[in-house]
Amino acid sequence: MPTIDVDLGELEKLLGVVYRGDVEKLDADLAFVKGEVKLYNRQEGIASIEIKDTNRPDLWSVEGLARVLRGYLGIAKGLKEYVVGESVVDVSVDSRLRTIRPFMGCAVVKNVALSDTVIRGLMHLQDKLDQTYGRNRQKTSIGLYDYSLIVPPLSYKVVKPEAVRFVPLGFSESLSLAEILEQHPKGIEYGSIVKSHEVYPIIMDSHNKVLSFPPIINSNDLGRVTAETRDVLVEVTGTVHETVLNTLKLVALALADRGGRVFAATVRYESDGLKVVTPDFRSRLVELNVDYTNKILGLRLSAKRIAELLLTAGFGVESVSVESVGVLVPCYRVDVMHPVDLVEDVAVAYGYNNIAPVWRELPTTGCVKPEQRLLDVARELLVGLGFQEVLTYNLTNPETLFDRMNCEKTRVVEVANPKVVTMTCLRNWLLPSLMEFLSSNQSVEFPQRIFELGKVTLLDESKETKTRDEDWLAAVTSHSAAGFTEIKSALDTFFMNFGVNWQIRETVHPSFIEGRVGAVMVNGVEVGVVGEVYPGVLEAWKLENPVAAFEINLEKIIKNKQGKLG
Repeated sequence: MPTIDVDLGELEKLLGVVYRGDVEKLDADLAFVKGEVKLYNRQEGIASIEIKDTNRPDLWSVEGLARVLRGYLGIAKGLKEYVVGESVVDVSVDSRLRTIRPFMGCAVVKNVALSDTVIRGLMHLQDKLDQTYGRNRQKTSIGLYDYSLIVPPLSYKVVKPEAVRFVPLGFSESLSLAEILEQHPKGIEYGSIVKSHEVYPIIMDSHNKVLSFPPIINSNDLGRVTAETRDVLVEVTGTVHETVLNTLKLVALALADRGGRVFAATVRYESDGLKVVTPDFRSRLVELNVDYTNKILGLRLSAKRIAELLLTAGFGVESVSVESVGVLVPCYRVDVMHPVDLVEDVAVAYGYNNIAPVWRELPTTGCVKPEQRLLDVARELLVGLGFQEVLTYNLTNPETLFDRMNCEKTRVVEVANPKVVTMTCLRNWLLPSLMEFLSSNQSVEFPQRIFELGKVTLLDESKETKTRDEDWLAAVTSHSAAGFTEIKSALDTFFMNFGVNWQIRETVHPSFIEGRVGAVMVNGVEVGVVGEVYPGVLEAWKLENPVAAFEINLEKIIKNKQGKLG
């Protein structure tokens, strides 16, 4: 859980509330944002506050805390409006950055009131966002500059490691980019992010003055903000565009809350001619159903009352009807992904202690779900046929699901802020996981026959979560003579013992060899595929032996079977 250091005097100034070192009073107020004082240094007036809501990066600064607490403390309710002025900076992004660090966002904040205390708070926010939301600068990194020293337009490009020299922040002598990675503490800590590339990213102004070597270190000349600085340039670079834009908003808003006026920047991507104006402070509209809210909370709140509570929580309200409330979600609430997130804020504003506890009247006796017996039978049959069961992760990535399987990309459930680049989405079929397993176990003797009975996650607009999980079954055989006849025979034996009649129908599938692949049909419904894996897929996984495989929707088959039996 993130812990932030907050100058209590600054919090009092932003809130207009006096604590006088009263930690109990501060703790009571922080309960609204799931915060708790872990340590208070009375001599320095610094409170170390643990934020238990890890999805709220907007709370990781004194400005963010004050912004949210103003509503709960009755100081100012409703949506706080932020305005972005016209674009004052143009930034060109080199197409060669596509495979290195492709995205960038910028903003200029003018007439901001800075002090040593405020700057320390900004540095603390920058570090906290880099380490957590930015995954140790791998996804995003932030740079702050004295805009008065910079001559636009800016260029975000690549250079050879020895081609450019500049004085990095905290140093007095100029170093090349390669030398920075070897000698500067930040280069030693974060150098692995760029070392594998032949060229390194760099940001320069129109006079070829270096602003930054992202994500490593700023220039000591332009990348140093002091108490005398009045106009600040904020830039964020990274590998995930949405995370870059969110991070930029959070830093720019912290400066706006210090009295600064935010102006936009126009970022032009050479690779595809795309033009993006950043930052974007617009709120978004989410409809919150009244019955849904009351069902979750066990209350009987009217739409008007729900709207009042949302205003207390810092949201805007566009419309109120008997059935729903049109909620304006602030741009900095990057954690709001589903209406249930709004329901949680309604509950906080209402007060958890004001909700009467109710004991369950129904018994909660556990039992195995009826279809589990058939799932266990399926596992036993595959083991009996000579296949070994493997268990792989539900989380994967688009390259595994589509690129290496020679398939066109389709929509899948993606992770908003993945921790590792190899686990960015949920799988929608099992065969890629088995191919990856074979690729990692080529030193094991052949033949290799493995299967997995596991969950896949499919998009479904009819469900509350917009997704559904299903039990699928996939099996592969790999050896020098693996082929269609062997895998079809295994599937035929499986179905015969499983008590299901099936047929095979000619089909085409990009992961299988044409003419050696068939659609699996049960009672006229397509439930899977069987065939020999396409050589291009084998090459993508660096497999030397042929592979034959089948994959079936076992959940659909079991439901069909249960309906037939019942």
